[in-house]
Amino acid sequence: MFYQLVGETAMILHFAYVVYVVLGGFVTWRWPRTFWIHLPVAGYALSINTVGWECPLTHVENWGRVNAGQSGTGDVGFIDHYLTGVIYPQEHALTAKVLAGVSVAVSWAGLFAQVWLRRRHTPERRPADRP
Repeated sequence: MFYQLVGETAMILHFAYVVYVVLGGFVTWRWPRTFWIHLPVAGYALSINTVGWECPLTHVENWGRVNAGQSGTGDVGFIDHYLTGVIYPQEHALTAKVLAGVSVAVSWAGLFAQVWLRRRHTPERRPADRP
């Protein structure tokens, strides 16, 4: 039971991580300071996809599932096991990764535009204006 719980928890954390990578930049539009949380999260996701690093959650999930008597994700990672062929067809895997990157870029561009417009429309306070 414990090992199954470990495997399921790792899978849920994986899904949450992927959703936050893709959509977390839009959260920064409401709470701009969360950009500093999203930056390393998105950077790590980019490195996993470009360099080929393995996510530690994949190892945790496999460990939990194998010790629970289940099959793990095998030789593929989380995305290839749960998303490719289920959410999008295998032949569109690169397109899905590019769209995830575009989502991050658009969300960050929107945040920077929002910050720039806010600073541009905020009047400067001169020393004589201060109480």
